[in-house]
Amino acid sequence: MVNPSPRAQPPLSFIPPALDTRVLALIRLALPYWMRWREQIQQVEVVNPDGLVHLLKAFNSGETRFLLAFRHPSPLDPYCLAHLMWRAVPQRARELGIELKRPVHAHFIYDRGIPLWAGGWVGWVYSRLGGTPIQRGKVDRQGLRSARNLLANGTLPLAAAPEGGNNGHTEIVSPLEPGIAQMGFWCAEDMLSQGRAERVVILPLGISYRYLTPPWKELDRWLDRLERENGLESLTTVYALGDTAAAATEQRYGRLYSLGEHLLTLMESYYNRVYGSALSPTNPNDDPRPEGDSQSVGDPTQNEYSFRNRLEALMNAALEVVETYFKLPPRGSLIDRCRRIEQAGWERIYRQDLVGDPPLSAVELGLADREAEEAALRMWHMRLVENFVAVTGQYVRQRPSAERFAETVMILRDTVCLIQGKNPFPRPKLGPQQAVLTVGEPISVSDRWPDYKANRKQAVAQLTADLQASLEAMIIPNPPGSESPQATAPK
Repeated sequence: MVNPSPRAQPPLSFIPPALDTRVLALIRLALPYWMRWREQIQQVEVVNPDGLVHLLKAFNSGETRFLLAFRHPSPLDPYCLAHLMWRAVPQRARELGIELKRPVHAHFIYDRGIPLWAGGWVGWVYSRLGGTPIQRGKVDRQGLRSARNLLANGTLPLAAAPEGGNNGHTEIVSPLEPGIAQMGFWCAEDMLSQGRAERVVILPLGISYRYLTPPWKELDRWLDRLERENGLESLTTVYALGDTAAAATEQRYGRLYSLGEHLLTLMESYYNRVYGSALSPTNPNDDPRPEGDSQSVGDPTQNEYSFRNRLEALMNAALEVVETYFKLPPRGSLIDRCRRIEQAGWERIYRQDLVGDPPLSAVELGLADREAEEAALRMWHMRLVENFVAVTGQYVRQRPSAERFAETVMILRDTVCLIQGKNPFPRPKLGPQQAVLTVGEPISVSDRWPDYKANRKQAVAQLTADLQASLEAMIIPNPPGSESPQATAPK
């Protein structure tokens, strides 16, 4: 995404959920065409839809409140969730002879920042679809109250992404934020305080994508383009495709790794030169292997371990540049630090004093604009880290599938766009895809209430860990060509 407008603006307003069934019906009609022709999602396979059908039946009968906790690997996920709720689940319910209340839909939590870079109309649409926004970098009391109320009292279940944002990787689950677990316990508390008997559960939902036909030609074209933009034209001839599929894959990997290493070296040089970060491409005194790895230092995986170590150092240096400017402590995970930086930037762009009395003078407003411009420039470093936070040095090497190649190439493409000051979205489409949605087993929050009363922090951490394990168990790749009786095309 691009940074918000660098001019000082009034504070961000809360966009209240205002579900409009007319808007819902209109978008529901358009969804299949949008998915097939615009997003190239040709098939959606749903594994274990019966679990969601029965849970919705229990919700409709007043037996259960539930939060749908979905994986968020791609910007395409909302369309797949809509297909699940509007098409696949009602179809399966009819097959089972179960009548569900209409509309089959869910409220959802979204990042308040999305309308800032996607357009204000997105906030209007999300509101009419029953979405409720939250600002991720602070304790957003109004946003939390709205989400808590929908989970406890809404006429529909609530959906949210516990990863907090999409990470660009179908087969990696980012560390989960504890907010989803905490909301589940708040809902259990609300049930008890209101004397209600509904059970509270969290339902994990896995989402993954696979190409119907591996888009190797498109990937080769993007590798060519990225090499040219990085001044690496010679790699196109050095890594000409081999005679066998294995040789071609190895040569593509060589190009991809060389491109990533070159870009990493450029960024290290940039932070060294401009900010004095003292990053070093190599350090002979450091063993790049993880602790306990008995392989020799000359093993081929050494470079990948070194790449990851260098990338982590680069991300830390980039965040330190911004944290120093905003006077923020470097506390927590990389994602935690990104959230605090984002909020600090927003506070300098979306200002409370612009709606004060008396209003700012023309000179004061000019200075506020300069401060907003500086904040937006600093937030650029944070956007780079958000783009890299799920990258490892071995993701493609471990399983060199078309999907992993494509995800990594698109991350490099997004990075180049950000460096050039361009908006990386929407991403180019490489080829038709199949989405696979896996409905997991419900995790009871109500059964954990005694643990929560005894130790709230520990109970939230344990529930978050169990949800993480459940989502990770659903990303094991299916064998190529595997089919399911629940695979359907958007229609």
